Order: sequence, then structure tokens, then C-alpha cells
Amino acid sequence: MIPFRHTLPYDIVMNDVYVPECPFCRRAQVLMPLKPEQVLELRGGVRKRAVVFPCCGTRLRLVDADSDYLLADRPLR
Repeated sequence: MIPFRHTLPYDIVMNDVYVPECPFCRRAQVLMPLKPEQVLELRGGVRKRAVVFPCCGTRLRLVDADSDYLLADRPLR
């Protein structure tokens, strides 16, 4: 079972991936350095992807995704 505290909700708007709030600095509506195609790669479980939040510079490793949430390798909530 996937631990809910390791998840981060996301939205795709106009070919950009946004998270409603940065889990580290709490900035709202953060544009992620991901493309929708990369989220689809995560959904398939093919590869892990490290991303850096542009608002605070914190690095996070994403390991999976579904249609609503990104799954990280550490707790975010």
C-alpha cells in the first residue's frame, strides 16, 4: 500500500505541471520542472526522476505517479 504522506497532488495546465503548494517552503502554485510526458513515464514505473523545486531549491526524488498524485521516496506531509 502506498503511504499517503509520501504523495504530492499535481495538476497539468497548458502542458505544464503544477503542485498546489510546495511541501517545503509552502509557496502556492509551484510550476514543476516536469513535462506531462515525464509524468506518464513515472506512471509506468519505468524510471525514477529527481526534481528540484524552483521556489526553494529542495531536491526530491519521484518514484511513481497516478492521475492525481506524485509519489516521493520520503514523507512530504
